[in-house]
Amino acid sequence: MLGDKNVHAVIGVKDLDAAKKFYGDTLGLKLSEENPGGVKCISGNREIMIYQSAFAGTNQATAASWDVDDVTDTVETLKGKGVSFEHYNDLPGVTLEGDVHVMGPMQAAWFKDPDGNILCVSNGAM
Repeated sequence: MLGDKNVHAVIGVKDLDAAKKFYGDTLGLKLSEENPGGVKCISGNREIMIYQSAFAGTNQATAASWDVDDVTDTVETLKGKGVSFEHYNDLPGVTLEGDVHVMGPMQAAWFKDPDGNILCVSNGAM
């Protein structure tokens, strides 16, 4: 039923102006259609809807993840823009190399937006 339909991420934020700055300036997403409650961001050929919510940042799981060619380089670039990375030391079979979690061929690094939503960059290897 939905298997051939496009899907997009929807992320709640408390401060829409701060989110637009973070997702637009820091992460480099293209801010697109804006309405009174939110803004659509374009990343590659996908959309992320950022909307105002009193429940922003309460999800303790990854809200969105980007596949990147070089996780370490992406981490360093984001750190240069003031992004701090999370370290999850309780993941079985995972080693931490700086801010990058290594799981066999897969590499991933997690960070939070200004409202505490968990975001990820990974090499997409499974």
